[in-house]
Formats: sequence, structure tokens, C-alpha cells
Amino acid sequence: MTNTNWLQDLTGKPRTIIGMVHLPALPGTPLYDTAGGMQAIRDWVARDLEALQAGGIHAVMFCNENDRPYRLDADMASATAMADVVASARGELSVPFGVNVLWDPKATLAVAAATGASFCREIFTGAFAGDFGLWVRSAGDAFRYRREIGAESVKLIFNINAEFAAPLAPRPIGEVAKSVAFSSAPDAICVSGPITSQPADASSLAEAVDAIDGTGVPVLVNTGFKVTNAAELLQYADGAIVGSSLKVDGITWNRVDRDRVAQLMAEVDRVTGA
Repeated sequence: MTNTNWLQDLTGKPRTIIGMVHLPALPGTPLYDTAGGMQAIRDWVARDLEALQAGGIHAVMFCNENDRPYRLDADMASATAMADVVASARGELSVPFGVNVLWDPKATLAVAAATGASFCREIFTGAFAGDFGLWVRSAGDAFRYRREIGAESVKLIFNINAEFAAPLAPRPIGEVAKSVAFSSAPDAICVSGPITSQPADASSLAEAVDAIDGTGVPVLVNTGFKVTNAAELLQYADGAIVGSSLKVDGITWNRVDRDRVAQLMAEVDRVTGA
């Protein structure tokens, strides 16, 4: 765990907890609610955002989580609709925000640039095989595209072990973290469990943190963060990205439960002494 980092500067907190704003299915995707249309999506997002902020979350990240089944290249309709929804919510934001357009680095950067996001998360580097087929990403492409669209101020959070997939050339997580930190200059690194809502293993998290000690790159828990494991995982991590455990009954597709947010943030405050 680093002593100081840009996330602390952004939020003013010793450990940064980023709450997910999961958008309902967007236009062009199989689960899109044609009858409710874009206004239903905006209304859903507004309610979840209100619950997250009222519960004391430090920052939020908008994501097209319900655009299932996922693609590796985001549809133009989804990306533009997501930009519209994020823009519609900006007036209600009291915390910093980021974006993630699954599973497309360029679309993620484009939406981040268009909406004024402070950060974004994606698989920016690596080769994986899994539920979506084969996917290969190059950090060089992401950084060049970020410069091309004038989005250098957007911080890049690298998810280094993809959910729903396995690396084509497996290496210990510490080696991956060290390699990515050296070769790709990420602004932060995420460590994930095998699938959404499944926790990152504490030993893997500790290995990644130890491997990049001294680089100044913060490490975040990317999946499965909740009240019952916050104390253990925040021994190592600089913060967490959390979605499912903040939902009604802990189910990813449900609405955000303000009480769950408040309970988690109270535990984070207890652990960090904030």
C-alpha cells in the first residue's frame, strides 16, 4: 500500500471506495427496455446515484453492466447512450466520477473524455480467453488513443486479471502487476476475483501490492468487496471498487440499497480511522 496517491488527492480519504452505478441495458443490446426508453435508464441511474452519495461513498463509476451478453467492442449506440446518461447525472454529483464501457478501452476513453470523468477502468493490456472468446489488449493503443482525443487528464485504472476469463500466458499475479507497472505506467491497478461479486483473494492482493511497492501505483480491490471482508482487504489495498454488495439483497442487478452503502462506509471509516 502506498503512503500517498492521486486517489487520496481526489477524494481526501485514506482509502478510496468507488461505488458502481450500473446502468440498465442500453439501446442496441438484447435486454434494453424499449417501452421505458432512455428516460427509464436516467431515472434508474438518478436513484442509484442518490443512494450511493447519501450513504457516504467517496466516488462513483458509471458502467454498462447490464449490456449482456457482453461484447469486446462496444456498440456505437451503447457508447453514445452512456455518454448521454452520465451527462444527465453530472448536475447531481457531489463526488468524483469515472466510467467503464465494457469491455472496450477506446469506447471507455471516449465516454470519459466526453463527460469529463476523472478516471476510467478497463482491461487495457493483456491476452485472455474466456466466456467472450479471445481478447487481446495493448496498453500502447490505449495511451495513444487517450492522447489523440486530448484526454490525458483521465486516469487509467488497469484491471490486470480479467473476470470471466483466464490469461493465455498465466503468470503469478505479482509478476503481472510488476510487469504492468513497469511497462504500461498505469495510474492504478485492480485485482479481481474470478467473476463479478466474487472477492479477490487476500493473498493475491497482498502479492500484487508487494510486487509494486515503491512505484506509487495504488492497488484496488475490484470485485467482492463488502462489510465482512473490508478490514482484511484494506490491510493491503489503497481502496476498492464495489457494486453488488451495495445492492438490495446483494444481487448485482438490483437497485442500490442506501443502508448497505452506509454500513459499508461505516466499516471503512472504522478500519481506516477516518
